[in-house]
Amino acid sequence: MDVEALRRFRARKDEFFATDPSSPLTPPQRARFRGLTYYPPNPELAVEAGFEPHVTPSHVDLATSYGDTERYRRAGVVRFEVAGVLAAITLFRSSRGEIFVPFRDATSGTETYGAGRYLEAHLGDRRAVLDFNYAYNPYCAYSPEWRCPIPPIENHLAVPIRAGELRYRDVESPATPSADPADRLRNQRETIGGGAR
Repeated sequence: MDVEALRRFRARKDEFFATDPSSPLTPPQRARFRGLTYYPPNPELAVEAGFEPHVTPSHVDLATSYGDTERYRRAGVVRFEVAGVLAAITLFRSSRGEIFVPFRDATSGTETYGAGRYLEAHLGDRRAVLDFNYAYNPYCAYSPEWRCPIPPIENHLAVPIRAGELRYRDVESPATPSADPADRLRNQRETIGGGAR
């Protein structure tokens, strides 16, 4: 695990949140922003494990925070251990071919965002790298104006994943709805991971 690369990534993400017009934070939030908070780096949660691809990838409609759904394909499953406890997580593929890993765990709602977090996976030859130190909050963790897919039941992990981004405390209150919901609801999937690495 490259701790220095992780530090640089987090610093770039803080800059993106604080200054970029595409930041998920509202202008008042950006004025108050002092950086995201994280668990300390945890090499044990930089997981490399076998990837079991779905022979015939099936469609699944993930519910979103807006109450509608977003279609993905199940790409496969990764099985791994957390402190000696077995866990399994499903990897999804978006319509653009990106691998998407939404999940909840035993920290959700207390230490981390209640609806869950997201992760990017790196696939090789029947292997997958899941570095939970890069786990991040969906944009709706900062403001309900954002539309975010919600982790499905199959990715509700019973184990605690104490790595990655912690719960954000300065959450924006809902705005008065505009005449056109499309004007106020923007899709986080346009910016994977809340800022490119």
